[in-house]
Amino acid sequence: MSRPVDPPGAPSPDLAPPRAEDALFMRRALGLARRAERRGEVPVGAVVVCAGRVVAGAHNGPIGARDPTGHAEIRALRRAAARLGNYRLPGCTLYVTLEPCTMCAGALVHARVERVVFGAADPKSGALGGAYWLFDQARLQPPLRGHRGGAGRPRRPAVARLFRRAALNRAFISARNR
Repeated sequence: MSRPVDPPGAPSPDLAPPRAEDALFMRRALGLARRAERRGEVPVGAVVVCAGRVVAGAHNGPIGARDPTGHAEIRALRRAAARLGNYRLPGCTLYVTLEPCTMCAGALVHARVERVVFGAADPKSGALGGAYWLFDQARLQPPLRGHRGGAGRPRRPAVARLFRRAALNRAFISARNR
């Protein structure tokens, strides 16, 4: 179930329109991504927002936790579910700095998250159009809606800078340990 990937910056009919608060919450996710970077993780941050307030946030942590499911999205969903006392998160929005992978996208569907806002497309493993399109809107009840960028401004440059810095740090550490 894949569909062609839109050219960078092109609007997609499958993605929800931006909202005024998107930029604010995406900045929070970027802050968490920076924290992941400082800890030697892939710099991804995620924030779950329900009824206009942040209920949970997390950064990537699979390396430090030795947990392949320790992606920022999964960790944020787990914290939000615990805080709200329900594994379903209807009416909530997930803000994440990088397009969710297939594992995280599946968790979003099961959690019944209403909306996903991601900062940068992931052409390697993104599941909301970057590499795959896993959501046949007619089959999902309720449907999951996604949006690229924050308040109409793509966050790709900020996310790209984080990834470049993280790659340079990993290369330096690898060279030093030889």
